Amino acid sequence: MQKVIASIDREALRYNFRVIKSHVPGSKIIAVVKANAYGHGLLEVAKTLSDADAYAVARIEEALELRSGGIVKPIILLEGLFNPEDVQVVSASSLETAVGSWEQLEWIEKANLQSPVKVWMALNTGMHRLGLNEDEADEFYSRLMKSSNVVKPIGLISHLSCADDLSSDYTKKQIDVFRRFASAHECHTALANSAGILSWPESHTDYVRPGIILYGVSPYDGKTGEDLGLRPVMTLKSNLIAVRKVRKGDKVGYGATWTAPRDTRLGIVAMGYGDGYPRQAPNGTPVLINGRIAGTAGHVCMDMMAIDLGPDSADKVGDEVILWGKGLPVEKIAELVDTIPYELVLRLTDRVVKEYV
Repeated sequence: MQKVIASIDREALRYNFRVIKSHVPGSKIIAVVKANAYGHGLLEVAKTLSDADAYAVARIEEALELRSGGIVKPIILLEGLFNPEDVQVVSASSLETAVGSWEQLEWIEKANLQSPVKVWMALNTGMHRLGLNEDEADEFYSRLMKSSNVVKPIGLISHLSCADDLSSDYTKKQIDVFRRFASAHECHTALANSAGILSWPESHTDYVRPGIILYGVSPYDGKTGEDLGLRPVMTLKSNLIAVRKVRKGDKVGYGATWTAPRDTRLGIVAMGYGDGYPRQAPNGTPVLINGRIAGTAGHVCMDMMAIDLGPDSADKVGDEVILWGKGLPVEKIAELVDTIPYELVLRLTDRVVKEYV
């Protein structure tokens, strides 16, 4: 039976990890595997990245899935606690958590715990999403240090909001805020994200947190992972389920949005927005078939899409079609559909079968 497959290359994942390590020889690495490892498979990716010093997720459910799957290394909750009951779960499961609000601090202080929890104090250095503002951070830190429910020393964590923009001086300001607080307090530190790792060595602290670059995808507009020396981990592929002739002037698909410019052959691919491929992909969006590029023809449907194979093509039913991955960077597709590659690799539905190679 033919399936829509997301082929996950374990060796490419390990290779990208080694590339990252070469950029930060003095830092430990927290592998960010939130959101089902950016669509690549949470547990399988964590097991593959066995050389990571720790893992980071967004939600407590993700952390518990890793624990139940046999992952024993440190796991950090980047969004922190959602309610007072989470404190008990974090303690019982030996998790670590970001703490960036007064409510979260009070939940920890008031909890009746068998063992204290490891926390990462979230400092707002300028993104204004989570974390303490600099003028309130000293008091917050002091209360964490006084709490018997908190393991000492604590961690300090923040997030760079513009590190992918190398023309902006905002990242330097964020780094200065972070280092100013860290130098005055006892803590272990984690600041650099993917773009910080590659482009801002002054953001390299005790720990770094690579996300999208682990998966071989660029954090920068106008560049691919391969431009940065990385390898794509996910290759999304399907097959031709039909090949048909169309005449010059024939209109194809819903809304008749593509008109054949010549007599040609049309390939129908078992891939659509029901699988997570973007419906807004314009005519001519590239796919890779039998070693060459062909373009989409007409609107992407729920379960299928059409591609213009050309009048002299010899492609046949069953031939493999690559939608993105090896030979066709996902960044190129994202640019055409006016989104970021993060969204494309994340949005694949349960109909897509993951194949680990």
